[in-house]
Amino acid sequence: MMIPIRCFSCGKPIAHLYDEYNEKVKKGEEPKKALDDLGLTRFCCRAQFVGHVDLIDDAAKFKKF
Repeated sequence: MMIPIRCFSCGKPIAHLYDEYNEKVKKGEEPKKALDDLGLTRFCCRAQFVGHVDLIDDAAKFKKF
């Protein structure tokens, strides 16, 4: 649902970089270049960003019990 605070594999903090990554990609920059600019060089950290699907808006429609 939300980007994890730390990478699942290596433990590097990554959540604070997600908004900046999103802005760069929306402006038309390639995801590879955006991740390089943010300093994410490990494949495990990059996979968290590239494979993330934002579902918070879909989940917010349902009631909590």
